Amino acid sequence: MGSKERFHWQSHNVKQSGVDDMVLLSKISEDAIVENLKKRFMDDYIFTYIGPVLISINPFKQMPYFTDREVELYQGAAQYENPPHIYALTDNMYRNMLIEGENQCVIISGESGAGKTVAAKYIMGYISKVSGGGEKVQHVKDIILQSNPLLEAFGNAKTVRNNNSSRFGKYFEIQFSRGGEPDGGKISNFLLEKSRVVNQNESERNFHIYYQLLEGASRDQQQNLGLMSPDYYYYLSQSDTYKVDGTDDRSDFHETMNAMGVIGITGEDQQLVLQIVAGILHLGNVSFQEQGNYAQVESPDLLAFPAYLLGIDKNRLNEKVTSRKMDSKWGGRSESINVTLNVEQATYTRDALAKGLYSRVFDFLVESINRAIQKARVEYSIGVLDIYGFEIFQKNGFEQFCINFVNEKLQQIFIELTLKAEQEEYVQEGIKWTPIQYFNNKVVCDLIENKVNPPGIMSVLDDVCTTITAKGDGADQTLLQKLKAAVGNHEHFNRWNLGFVIHHYAGKVSYDVDGFCERNRDVLFTDLIELMQSSEYGFIRTLFPEKLDSNKKGRPTTVGTKIKKQANDLVNTLMKCTPHYIRCIKPNETKRPKDWEESRVKHQVEYLGLKENIRVRRAGFAYRRVFHKFMQRYAILTSETWPKWRGDERQGVQHLLRSVNMDADQYQMGRSKVFVKNPESLFLLEEVRERKFDAFARIIQKAWRKHIAVRKYEQMREEASHILYNFKERRRNSINRNFVGDYLGMEDRPELRQFLGKRERIDFADSVTKYDRRFKPIKRDFILTPKYFYLIGRETVKKGPEKGQVREVLKKKVEIQAVGRVSLSTRQDDFFILHEDASDSFLESIFKTELVSLLCKRYEEITHNKLQLCFADTLQFRVKKEGWGGGGTRSVTFLRGQGNVATLKAGGKTLSVSIGDGLPKSCKPTKKGNQPSRGQRRQPAPARTAPQAPRGTFRNGAPQFPRNDNRQPDKMYTEPQSRTRGPPASALPKQGANRRTRTRPPSEHNLEFLNVPDQGVAGMQRKKSISQRPLPAVGCPKPQPKAVGPRCKALYQYVGQDVDELSFNVGDVLDLLMEDVSGWWKGQLHGKEGLFPGNYVQKL
Repeated sequence: MGSKERFHWQSHNVKQSGVDDMVLLSKISEDAIVENLKKRFMDDYIFTYIGPVLISINPFKQMPYFTDREVELYQGAAQYENPPHIYALTDNMYRNMLIEGENQCVIISGESGAGKTVAAKYIMGYISKVSGGGEKVQHVKDIILQSNPLLEAFGNAKTVRNNNSSRFGKYFEIQFSRGGEPDGGKISNFLLEKSRVVNQNESERNFHIYYQLLEGASRDQQQNLGLMSPDYYYYLSQSDTYKVDGTDDRSDFHETMNAMGVIGITGEDQQLVLQIVAGILHLGNVSFQEQGNYAQVESPDLLAFPAYLLGIDKNRLNEKVTSRKMDSKWGGRSESINVTLNVEQATYTRDALAKGLYSRVFDFLVESINRAIQKARVEYSIGVLDIYGFEIFQKNGFEQFCINFVNEKLQQIFIELTLKAEQEEYVQEGIKWTPIQYFNNKVVCDLIENKVNPPGIMSVLDDVCTTITAKGDGADQTLLQKLKAAVGNHEHFNRWNLGFVIHHYAGKVSYDVDGFCERNRDVLFTDLIELMQSSEYGFIRTLFPEKLDSNKKGRPTTVGTKIKKQANDLVNTLMKCTPHYIRCIKPNETKRPKDWEESRVKHQVEYLGLKENIRVRRAGFAYRRVFHKFMQRYAILTSETWPKWRGDERQGVQHLLRSVNMDADQYQMGRSKVFVKNPESLFLLEEVRERKFDAFARIIQKAWRKHIAVRKYEQMREEASHILYNFKERRRNSINRNFVGDYLGMEDRPELRQFLGKRERIDFADSVTKYDRRFKPIKRDFILTPKYFYLIGRETVKKGPEKGQVREVLKKKVEIQAVGRVSLSTRQDDFFILHEDASDSFLESIFKTELVSLLCKRYEEITHNKLQLCFADTLQFRVKKEGWGGGGTRSVTFLRGQGNVATLKAGGKTLSVSIGDGLPKSCKPTKKGNQPSRGQRRQPAPARTAPQAPRGTFRNGAPQFPRNDNRQPDKMYTEPQSRTRGPPASALPKQGANRRTRTRPPSEHNLEFLNVPDQGVAGMQRKKSISQRPLPAVGCPKPQPKAVGPRCKALYQYVGQDVDELSFNVGDVLDLLMEDVSGWWKGQLHGKEGLFPGNYVQKL
């Protein structure tokens, strides 16, 4: 069952909705893009690709495909294997970081309410789940995940466009060790919208934390902090909006407090953070009245509570909000004078203190997170940019201007890297290319941030701010006049009666200049800093670390200058990483699911440049690498290029591409780089490379396992045989047998693996015989994992398109602890009974010792008790009741007979089993070095025949022997007839059927098996080759003279199951080159060397 047959929410029994990747659209137009997105959105498919770019549409509801099942599905999978998903992009980013050794970043863009913050949370959640690590790493993961609710509480708010709008920008850098474990991180925050603390538009809220505190505070907290209902506070009541649909402020408050604890903020500091938040609310209720042209506090009693919460004197608070200390200079002298403020100035001062307190608390929280996960040296990192979306409100002020500028810069990065730079690279490299036109928004960025010739809007704004000394409308009007002179003729700039208009990439936005200059200055007066430095709380004093006695020179840094520097630093950081893109689209303004506003989506499709993106992607190349880096990564594919290519790098690259038979139209050779067109072609290279590494890894693993086996061989056999010691006779070829575990080759049996968990480890897998109520033998596949055992059978499909086909069916899945006991006879037979809750299973397996020992081990691990083993020559088992008859018990009696083959005779409800004497019950495995020689004794005859090989493949093994019972031949391994030598040191099960080729090692995680009894023995597993490359010393040997050394004759036919094995027919004479204790010998026949099972031949 290939990857297309995986069970998944989008890959089974669902109709196809549009196309997954819009590069495949038959017609490229905005209308076709919108129609495809609409089809998928209406069918609840919110993700769509444009090549590597992910388009995400906000569904305004919880979608069902973000569970652990999807995490497993997308982990390590190629992009084309599964439907589009944010997990696929994240996994690709994570693997690229580890493979290429390069830092990665994801730029999430879109307008406010398009789902950017949620996308960032899913990315961080996925990385946390798929990356490994111990206790320290888990602590870092917890902080990364808990930083989301904390920063959302203090940095997000309800706006008219988004119920959980980020009112700050955040670049979260997750830092990794070289092994891919997240062991550090750093958050950079941009431009918190402080004005929201003191003022909100209609139908909007203040920051979430205020409402969380009022709803979730305990009774003591309410009393100590003086908490009332939201409408009591001026800072919350202006918009008359207190609740948000789908938001539980009480629950969110507890989550916020828990996040503070996880991050490492002490209980005392948590209390002081809440005191400041409450103090700001009380401060907002302090109002002013005019008294002789000066302001005075209207109700002095209202000063007491904010002063108490902030740990300051209420009289000093009264003084500092109604007056200001100013420095005046006369000649060479300077003196300080107190200037009394008017009502407007006093209100501005109160609000400035509230905004300053809040922003510094926010900065403290960000610094606390960074301190908790800081790392001395960064090895690898993945950056997640979650920044406020493009905004257009009824009134757009200075904050919207800054927010839209940052979004303009992000759009510029996208254009630079996906449209402009890509096309320029094709031209430089001499790739055939027809230029594709697009709008480059650099002209808008220059309009805003240019320093000179002509100066940009921010430069003009800073210039005006140096001349203003007090709050007033005059400065804002001066700004308008200067803007008209500087950029009035710019095609992307217009004036209007209250301000100016900028033609952004996302549309025209009218900005009201009222308050532009004052908000750009954002100066916190020294009086207020001095006031807060007098607080009795050390925590609050640390929030105001300024040294006021030092002489300041130069103009203060403005908000515009800060955000411009932060934006350019961010761009430089992103340009140093390998970027990935998520383009978020908002389908409506109603915030309701399944509501699609065609015109709104089309507008976003247009300004995001999706059509141009598709055209460039369709005509372009998915992958490009400079020649030497390509050679470095894929040199291992051929012997000519590994370990070193001695020749021109360009020719070496072409040699590698030809070696994997890549079509000529799938790549082009540039001047210094190779360009690969489709991702599938790149995945082909990666797949071949992985197979090569896998083959080498397995050679190393085999050598290591053999080394471990030499040390643990005796110990493992002793442990397994101990459970039967003095209780049961042993078979001659069982006592010294190697344990393999997986005798079914489960790695290549998806039809069986489908019944197991994706990463469920297999301890034991073999084909066994189950006996029903009439003692009729039925073939079953028995699979043992650490928690369950499975019995899998086969049935013919009776209906539907697959009628007549044989399909695997899960007959039983039983928890290990549900096994009450195991019953065995005292003779050398292979029968055993698993006693379960409802009914019992009467089974036969030639590997019963291995199976039962593993079952005992797992049972003890789970229950901390030993599994009861019962030994008797009369056993009983319960059968399941069916219909009117059946049920009850059946008896099995074991008698002394002749030979090593069990003879079965059924009569009614009793089965008699006759078998000859085996080795004494006190037998133990032979010590190493004292094992009987392979050439001394003949092996016993096979117990039963091999089954008919399904799907027409050839079968190995001995001639068939009749048996005096009616059982179907279902034993997967047979034993050769007796001959004049003893059993090999490690008797190898014979190849009995095509389904049981030599055992496949249980996948890459095989080293986990080192701590269980069936691991580490070389056995058949040792020589099983996964790759197509011959083992060392096998392949094309030099012609040799006729062998004069030892020879052997084939007793049975053997067909090689891999390229390093030798095939032969009965009677063939082989040159014997090497005997190995594992049971796999090396020989030569007709000039070809290879491996074969030693007990298929007899030495001459």
